[in-house]
Amino acid sequence: MAVDMRLPTVKNSMSLSVSAAGRKDLVVPGDVITSDTGFMRGHGTYVDEDKLTASVAGEVQRVDKLICVRPLKTRFNGEVGDVVVGRITEVQQKRWKVETNSRLDSVLLLSSVNLPGGELRRRSAEDELTMREYLHEGDLISAEVQSVFSDGALSLHTRSLKYGKLGQGVLVQLSPSLIKRQKTHFHNLPCGASIILGNNGFVWLYPTPRQQEEEAGGFYTSLEPVSLSDREVISRLRNCLLALAAHKVFLYDTSVLYCYESSLQHQVKDILKPEVMEEIVMLTQQKLLEQES
Repeated sequence: MAVDMRLPTVKNSMSLSVSAAGRKDLVVPGDVITSDTGFMRGHGTYVDEDKLTASVAGEVQRVDKLICVRPLKTRFNGEVGDVVVGRITEVQQKRWKVETNSRLDSVLLLSSVNLPGGELRRRSAEDELTMREYLHEGDLISAEVQSVFSDGALSLHTRSLKYGKLGQGVLVQLSPSLIKRQKTHFHNLPCGASIILGNNGFVWLYPTPRQQEEEAGGFYTSLEPVSLSDREVISRLRNCLLALAAHKVFLYDTSVLYCYESSLQHQVKDILKPEVMEEIVMLTQQKLLEQES
């Protein structure tokens, strides 16, 4: 039986120009944000003796005169236009229920999906009877938030060909607060894999398709065997995501790619060891700081 033994080693000191302890935009409950009475109170704040005080731990965000605190750890509060990755939990009348890491199950209406073949017509009773042939319980999908109901539940749509049913890949569940909002959340990485960074904290890793199947209307999933090299790349990316999330680093295409490059000197199974994880994340943060400067 193989035994993995780790001996104490001298820790390499790496200095970052920006320390988390010195950041003024991070607060804990009870911290005074400002004593200026000209600001309006937003989510995550309250007024105590004419001072605006944080009620949750998180990042201070200012929009003109409005101050709010975005919690570091919370359920997904979707907005219109957010890209999400979700799992079908139930098939109902003319709709699917989708788990998207929010407080309530999201809804995907039959009228909000592309029909197979991309047909544009009204949905009939026959379409309703064949809903399970499109999507059934347990299927993973990528979608976009179309609207938000009054109770906070999300209405999704998959009308674009980039959305739809997901095939072979790996799902990584992380905190929604770590996903950086960008213009696009679909990235083909140069390492040979693609990534969907869902705003809801669900990240989908899959081998980059060689050709796009557009005639299926978003329901085609390739079941071809995935090569060993692709599986190793996806496994490495998955461990890199967990390492970045453990150190509370924002997740976007550049940070994930830098972390992947920094991890190439280690084996895939070693990335999640605490000392290796810390070294890789520190190298990634240094590269990000160099890029910003």
